[in-house]
Amino acid sequence: MTRSKARAAARLAAVQALYQHAMEATPVPALLHEFHQHRLGATIEEAEYAEADVDFFNDLVRGTLARGGEVDALITAKLAKGWTLERLDKPMREILRAGTYELLARPDVPMGAVITEYVDVAHAFYEKREAGFVNGLLDAIAKDVRGG
Repeated sequence: MTRSKARAAARLAAVQALYQHAMEATPVPALLHEFHQHRLGATIEEAEYAEADVDFFNDLVRGTLARGGEVDALITAKLAKGWTLERLDKPMREILRAGTYELLARPDVPMGAVITEYVDVAHAFYEKREAGFVNGLLDAIAKDVRGG
């Protein structure tokens, strides 16, 4: 499998893990262990999970949580006046957090690739309008953190 497919699988799994962490406050070591053992590359209820780049997945989850304040401030700065992070749908929040973290902390990944990948992740959860929102917001954040 190509590295890009493994990273795409890692991004989707990271958003799912971040969502689970937000909902259940699962401790990070237990969360990573569960995904390593039971989600990444597994088949659950007929749905096959693609093999993911495990190190990349770990970095996205740990890094997004470790830099949560910084990540949330970047997102909040780009939301429309009167909007807060808490008003966003929970999966949307985690998509934006993971994407913002990757833009901030992974200069090895091209800016356009990060944005496109999280738009693809958004399509797994939402319709076209929400994917467009992810595109616009991450593009605005990218310009701030990468000067694009």
